[in-house]
Amino acid sequence: MQLLEGKVSIVTGAARGIGAAIALKLAAHGSNIILTYISESSADKAAILVSEIEAMGVKAKAVKSNAAVFTDCETLVNDTIKEFGAIDICVNNAGISKDNLLLRMTEQQWDDVMDINLKSIFNMTKQVIRPMMKAKQGSIINMSSIVGIRGNAGQSSYAASKAGIIGFTKSIAAELGSRNIRCNAIAPGFIDTDMTHYLKDGEGAAQFLQKIPLGRFGKVEEIANTTLFLASDLSSYITGQVLSACGGLNI
Repeated sequence: MQLLEGKVSIVTGAARGIGAAIALKLAAHGSNIILTYISESSADKAAILVSEIEAMGVKAKAVKSNAAVFTDCETLVNDTIKEFGAIDICVNNAGISKDNLLLRMTEQQWDDVMDINLKSIFNMTKQVIRPMMKAKQGSIINMSSIVGIRGNAGQSSYAASKAGIIGFTKSIAAELGSRNIRCNAIAPGFIDTDMTHYLKDGEGAAQFLQKIPLGRFGKVEEIANTTLFLASDLSSYITGQVLSACGGLNI
């Protein structure tokens, strides 16, 4: 059964990792996909992903767009409405980490993380809510992190940005619930991606895994499944919530 047949979804930061898995999962359930990437080095990966999605029988488009730039988001949304006619689902997935102890962290490192991780959420949400309000429906899904709930030494900028996403999510849910627009956040734990290989394969990896009740890193497909749930009518009475997909790390 296709849960998103005929829907239109924007997924930011979707050329690889969690974002790519989300784009594929939503497409597999019938949604047309607009995926964004930021660097030229990701263009080929994005093009391959578009081909895979189109093979599923839905429309797909890859757009080079920086979610941290307000005008980029404005153009992205306007162009999507012109070409696809609607935006039903927005997955704010774009994010970076520039981990460092606060003593060593530079102002630029802090600002870069805040711009990509947090300001991007404002930029995209600000743009998509207008067509969603007109349609009187929509689902906005913001990618937070278990670190935004627990904090973590050496990740003060990342943790602050991801905690900010949670506060933003709850506020938007309260503002837009009367318009039948839902806004939820996902807080992944440690997921097996390029960003976490240093934890999985480094010294003390076994000891680190012992802190996770399920005893393993998560898979990108598991975050994609969580996103599908929040995007679809299976979660039609859920808004303003933070769904931790962390293997029990948040117990």
